[in-house]
Amino acid sequence: MSRLEILKTYKIYIGGKFPRTESGRFYTPKNGDKALGNICLSSRKDFRNAVVAARSAFGKWSGATAYNRSQVLYRIAEMLEGRRAQFVEEIILQGSKKAEAEKEVNTSIDRIIYYAGWCDKYSQIFSAVNPVATSHFNFTAPEPTGVVSVFAPEENSLIGLVSSVMPIIASGNTCVVLACENMPLCAVTFAEVLNSSDVPGGVINLLTGKRSELLEHMASHMDVNAFLYTGTDKKEMEAIQKLGVANLKRIQLKDFSKIYSSEHETPYYIEDFLEMKTTWHPIEKIGATGSGY
Repeated sequence: MSRLEILKTYKIYIGGKFPRTESGRFYTPKNGDKALGNICLSSRKDFRNAVVAARSAFGKWSGATAYNRSQVLYRIAEMLEGRRAQFVEEIILQGSKKAEAEKEVNTSIDRIIYYAGWCDKYSQIFSAVNPVATSHFNFTAPEPTGVVSVFAPEENSLIGLVSSVMPIIASGNTCVVLACENMPLCAVTFAEVLNSSDVPGGVINLLTGKRSELLEHMASHMDVNAFLYTGTDKKEMEAIQKLGVANLKRIQLKDFSKIYSSEHETPYYIEDFLEMKTTWHPIEKIGATGSGY
């Protein structure tokens, strides 16, 4: 006796919760003739809500110790490892072979751990004590940029998402991510991993839907400080750069086509979303000798 298959409805993830899109719209991506699920078509209002959540979470997340952020990222990897079989199955559903799916999940876990290890080390690399000609100490220290919009790669479901997001949050930024449109299953399931780990609500917000509908809003929103674009569409790149001018967004354009390459494991991806703050401190002179401390 045949039965009606019940497709899973994959919700979006905003502020640590799983709302349905306020638009009420959804789409059904397919692998051949097989429907993968009911996926929310996020709206401008969903994006605005996600930005509010990201901004609200920024203070606490950026104020956490580097060691604590490292622990949280490592916990994400632990939770992903525990649900490894589910992610492999979803990647296979989206059209990959088993060996490819296992490679993607394993590399994603390893990449999270890689950036977890950098959380309490990048500051030593990018900070400096600067020589000056006056009686001052001059220090340069990195600080997180703020809220970052992200277009996850369209060529893969999980590894591109992880490689985009982990360097951003490692330094204390928060983000709003538009997942891969045609292969969104792992992105939404990854939100379930985040929700069951120690990541504070609002640090990572995951939307699903169409780039064509959300590009303008994600690139022009005045409370978004930066934009990470992972693709090769020149029209999209040009539009993002023009729209980001209004509030001088930091625009990063990256080619993630060779996502398994070691070039995507680098602390300079963390630096892309850091602001360098320089502080001058006078040297107090003591006694006639003029020695200072």
